[in-house]
Amino acid sequence: MSLSLPQNRPLLSLDGLIGRVPLALRAGLAALTLSGLLVAMVKERADILRGGAEVRLATAPVDPRDLFRGDYVVLSYDISQVQAAKLGAPGDFRRGEPVFVVLQANAEGRAEAVAVSRTFPKAGQGQVVIEGKAAGGRACRPVPGSASRSCAPDEVSIRVTYGLESYFVPQGQGRRIERTERSRVEVVAAVSASGKAAIKRLLIDGRPVYDEPPY
Repeated sequence: MSLSLPQNRPLLSLDGLIGRVPLALRAGLAALTLSGLLVAMVKERADILRGGAEVRLATAPVDPRDLFRGDYVVLSYDISQVQAAKLGAPGDFRRGEPVFVVLQANAEGRAEAVAVSRTFPKAGQGQVVIEGKAAGGRACRPVPGSASRSCAPDEVSIRVTYGLESYFVPQGQGRRIERTERSRVEVVAAVSASGKAAIKRLLIDGRPVYDEPPY
């Protein structure tokens, strides 16, 4: 008399295991995960707005066709173009590579880039470090009083984004911003100790026109 051994059963794949979970439970878990991520994002932003160091940023001209889309304003800044090599970070930055820019207020109280680094630098007295990403678009510096441009290595700038390039406003109330000259518009941003930034306030002619709620 011979005994037959049970045949090995194949292990269930991950898809098979997930398939055994009831659909309603899977939907609930997905919703909880998404809600948790949204809460974490809101909390991070609230922490930046409440505890971050304030910097005042001058806006720069952008394509008028992109200036206002629906209920948000497209913004560019003087610090959106930085001369990396001249400010201490020689070499090309790859698109998407982190860029750490040291900001310091000028005589008018507006933040200017005074140093650039690939790693988080040590800030001096009165300085703030803001983290951005290289967005490409190398450009040569215009020569004042001339139509030519200087393309010397230490004169070439790179484009940097900081997550501050879009600002949502109450529906139907953006015409005033849309029709305002860029030189009159400024942004007050809050910057955390780790370099993360969020728009806190929008100014026109130095006066607040929109304040971002903490939540």
